[in-house]
Amino acid sequence: MNKLIKSIRNFFKKIARFIDKKIILPITKLFVGISNKFKGNGRSFEKVITTKPGLIIVSLVVALGVFFIADTKSTSLIETSAEVLYDQPISATYNEEAYVVEGLPETVDITLIGRKSDVYLAKQLPTNDITVDLTGLKPGVHKVNLKYKKALSSVEYKLDPSVATIVIYEKVSEEKEVNYEVINKDKIDSKLMVDDVTLSTERVYVKGNEATINKVASVKALIDLKNLVNPEVGEQELKDVKLVAYDSNGKTVDVEIVPSKINATVSITSPQKEVPIKVIPKNYDKIVFGKAISKITSDVTMVTIYGDNSKLDEISYIPVYVDVSGLNEDKDFSITIERPKGVRAISDTSVNVSVSIGDETTQEVENVYLEYENLGEGLSAQTVGENSNRVTISIKGVQSVLSNLDPTTIKAYVDLKGLGVGEHEIKVQVSGSDARVKYSSKTTRIKIRITEKN
Repeated sequence: MNKLIKSIRNFFKKIARFIDKKIILPITKLFVGISNKFKGNGRSFEKVITTKPGLIIVSLVVALGVFFIADTKSTSLIETSAEVLYDQPISATYNEEAYVVEGLPETVDITLIGRKSDVYLAKQLPTNDITVDLTGLKPGVHKVNLKYKKALSSVEYKLDPSVATIVIYEKVSEEKEVNYEVINKDKIDSKLMVDDVTLSTERVYVKGNEATINKVASVKALIDLKNLVNPEVGEQELKDVKLVAYDSNGKTVDVEIVPSKINATVSITSPQKEVPIKVIPKNYDKIVFGKAISKITSDVTMVTIYGDNSKLDEISYIPVYVDVSGLNEDKDFSITIERPKGVRAISDTSVNVSVSIGDETTQEVENVYLEYENLGEGLSAQTVGENSNRVTISIKGVQSVLSNLDPTTIKAYVDLKGLGVGEHEIKVQVSGSDARVKYSSKTTRIKIRITEKN
């Protein structure tokens, strides 16, 4: 009631402000203007407005002005108009513990039709939710009318929609195990990672109609890392973690989950490992003829990498590739360090590499034992021909590098991946630990016989 009185009071205040602004103030300005205009002849003007005929004329002009303004305003107020109240919520009354209702819209639009003044007043009054009483309805399909309590009887209210076709099901429940999924991993420092999550409960109940419950394949607690306050290494608690049900295709299923939210303890770690930088010349065979690399230095020799321990264990060094094609003199390079797959962060993102050039010489290393790689399970391999299991390796580089090269670091091998029983002619490949040296085998291809083990 207080709100209604307040709304009416505000309505008349607005009318008073309108009259003051549109009538009183303009008339006052008019007379002041006339007075200023006749300032030099003020007595004559005063005589005019103080005489009886003058006062009658002025009063008549003012009365006509007020009449026309009031008539216009009153006409405007009694004109019929319409206003739409969008997205008004619906409240349904039924036994939520026993039944599930489908097909009932969440909101409706209400059209208010009536005089402008009434519609304006109706909009100011507190609106009531649209209600539908489903008490007593049994499982099945029903058509129900949506009802709205009118605030003013002089205003016509039309609901869209005004009728809803609903389906009522008996509610069933089923116990489900709760798993978790970590989301928004990029919202915390890349050096940090979630090592483990402990949920306050491991099982929940999903409730709904039987057909919908049968679709639920999993229930997950969404561990949203953006909700962590100052994430750092250690344990942090997340409250009111949202639970979501999914079907076998990963789509959400609209069911009631009890409880709907749980708490979780998030364990944050920062696994790390220090590894060396290994500078590897790229296109070394395209360096200027007769030249070789005498020295390679970098301003960064060790970096710290961060990521999952299983990934870090696979990494022994970080390769940095330097393109030396066409190089014929000393040169400095600035190179971006690429993060290996599985590495979340790295302590340095770039490295400066200096490459020095010298004259190339050639030497040979004899009797390097030939190794077999990627031989299939249950198979054995051997070379065909006398002494064919050893090869001579040609090494090229500046003399100072070749003189200090350890021959045991040279590896000659054949790749037998995918090869079965029989004889095969395979390319001989060579590798070495010193990136400043070019390696090649004098024997480029060799015949290998593969047999089954006895």
